[in-house]
Amino acid sequence: QVQLVESGGGLVQAGGSLRLSCAASGRTFSNYAMGWFRQAPGKEREFVAAISWSVGNTYYADSVKGRFTISRDNAKSTVYLQMNSLKPEDTAVYVCAADYRGLGSEAPYEYDYWGQGTQVTVSS
Repeated sequence: QVQLVESGGGLVQAGGSLRLSCAASGRTFSNYAMGWFRQAPGKEREFVAAISWSVGNTYYADSVKGRFTISRDNAKSTVYLQMNSLKPEDTAVYVCAADYRGLGSEAPYEYDYWGQGTQVTVSS
């Protein structure tokens, strides 16, 4: 029983920045690894970033390394995705997910709960 609500998406020009937020409720947030995935029209769902429970190790897709940063604030039950140097290829619906005591997997099937998604559009 975990509810996830994303926010912070929008329209930004190439080279710009956005910060996505995912607020969780219903369970002890700190017990869950949190991941960000994205899906563009006509493409498969793609792993973006994840942060493990407890120690907070982070993992990134090669396509976003050096540009995106995932972080969490357990006191606020919120995970963030700071997105810098955005490219048109980053355009997608971004979805957050929760994995009970996960290590930060890139595999969607490892995650137990999913948010509704927020649209990110990067114009050139």
